[in-house]
Amino acid sequence: MNKPLLEFSHVEVSYNGTPVVHDVSFPVMEGEVVCIVGESGSGKSTLVRAAMGQLGDAGLVTRGDIWYEGRSIPDLPKRELRRLCGGDFALVFQDSLAAFAPLRRIGDQVYESLAVHRELTRAQADTLAKETFERLGLPDSERVLASYPFELSGGMGQRVGIAVALLSEPRILFADEPTSALDVITQARAVELLRTVNRELGTTVVLVTHNMGVVRALANHVLVLKDGNVVEFGDVLQVLNAPYAAYTRELIAATPRIARGEGVRYA
Repeated sequence: MNKPLLEFSHVEVSYNGTPVVHDVSFPVMEGEVVCIVGESGSGKSTLVRAAMGQLGDAGLVTRGDIWYEGRSIPDLPKRELRRLCGGDFALVFQDSLAAFAPLRRIGDQVYESLAVHRELTRAQADTLAKETFERLGLPDSERVLASYPFELSGGMGQRVGIAVALLSEPRILFADEPTSALDVITQARAVELLRTVNRELGTTVVLVTHNMGVVRALANHVLVLKDGNVVEFGDVLQVLNAPYAAYTRELIAATPRIARGEGVRYA
């Protein structure tokens, strides 16, 4: 049996000594999409930050382990963790444009992020960025690189954020609510883009969302959290079609639905 690429094992996360995530265990297999769902404050984003070692000074994994290729992420030295983040791991934020410095052009910031992990000239970085933008359906890549963040629309900004995250060729793409700030049409396009990233590029995706419609469209497995506790975890069709937890049924009933299959649409 194949080993998980990433595995949470009885993980407890605390802020200022107070546990907010409790005894969470689940695997992430290579090449799949795992969605973490739940209402605001359920601990979804905390799990992603813990996996990337970005809990801040107040946060700490106080019990359990997060395993990646035989290494416990919470125990890694800062230098090794930095090599993973932006190398093997990449993160797409809820508002990707907000992650860019507002007074610097996109191309300058792309080059800076790549130069940390790869030996590239500016011309090589621009060429690589353009190729990735075009592969992901971003038109006019020259203009995108020359733009300031405020000159891009929200939908284009999210696509740029996903593209920049992929430039380091990560094995795992973490996406923290990447569609929640978008309108319905742009959200559907972003979902299709994440599907392309997973299926055509083979990138493993860990997606945080509160939208069960997005889960239905993308996930192989889904983890349902409430108040930092696991409600259920399993195959996406089993969880969505026959959930055993009342809380999961409430989430499904409360969100719009995106159809699986060719293209993406809201039912």
